[in-house]
Amino acid sequence: MLVSLSQAVGDYLQNVFFLQLNWWILLGYAGQSLFAMRFVVQWVASERVGRSVIPVAFWFFSIGGGLLLFVYALYIRDPVFIIGQGFGLFVYLRNLYFVFRERRMVSVS
Repeated sequence: MLVSLSQAVGDYLQNVFFLQLNWWILLGYAGQSLFAMRFVVQWVASERVGRSVIPVAFWFFSIGGGLLLFVYALYIRDPVFIIGQGFGLFVYLRNLYFVFRERRMVSVS
């Protein structure tokens, strides 16, 4: 029983991650990798200063990963994914706007 379950899980993972591999899946992987990197950047930046911070790179990784995932979601026609990534892109761009607006105001002062 355990061997057959293990084989079934192995077959499933091979099918999902390798047998269906195409350029769209690779685009999705790239988007997910960029999206995940934002957490690494945020973690490292916070560890360096000893408090929670959100560096500008966090927003750039959010936009890059979100955009690739949005395109992927459009391709696979997943409405939940499209709405989620589309709204997220708006939020990331708006936050980046606030960052640059604040920097511009500080540099003018």
